[in-house]
Amino acid sequence: MTIYSAMITLILVMDPFGGVPVFLSQLSCVPPKRRKIIILREMAIALCILVLFLFFGNYILAGLSISEYALSISGGVILFLIALRMIFPRDIPIEDSKQTDEPMVVPLAVPLIAGPSTIATVTLLTTQYPQSIFKWFFALLIAWSFSVIILLFSSFIGRLLGKRVLKAIERLMGMILTTLAVQMLLRGIREFLLSVRSL
Repeated sequence: MTIYSAMITLILVMDPFGGVPVFLSQLSCVPPKRRKIIILREMAIALCILVLFLFFGNYILAGLSISEYALSISGGVILFLIALRMIFPRDIPIEDSKQTDEPMVVPLAVPLIAGPSTIATVTLLTTQYPQSIFKWFFALLIAWSFSVIILLFSSFIGRLLGKRVLKAIERLMGMILTTLAVQMLLRGIREFLLSVRSL
């Protein structure tokens, strides 16, 4: 996998465009001047979590005795389910998720940005290609920075594009993510069959 494909995969998994309505809803009761501070804080927390799993995810897997092909298969399944939700979103009124308190860690940092699919993706990258860990770190920084920019301008993007266009973009990203998920799943199955054949 190249740094470009890793970057695109991480952007698709983070899905900043799909997160715009959620961020707008969660921050609706927060003063406009405070919103950008909260977004930067939550995104920084998410980045710390993802960097932790990027550099130490393989040790965590080793401690749990989880094989690479098991991670690849489970990661493919998770990404596929996330992609299906992006393509066929459930229409849940945004008003239901509004809150009066300022959000902290949950649900913006975790699981919206640093969710199971993103954690599985960065862990899979460093486990399958440990020699390129700093390339994946750079790809993560680019994907994270792109998501930060989108979410900082979430109010403007929401007014400019509207709900329909945002949904269309999210579904398009979901279709691309589906192919990446299937490829990851097939790679894991192939590695598993090769390991069984070598026994």
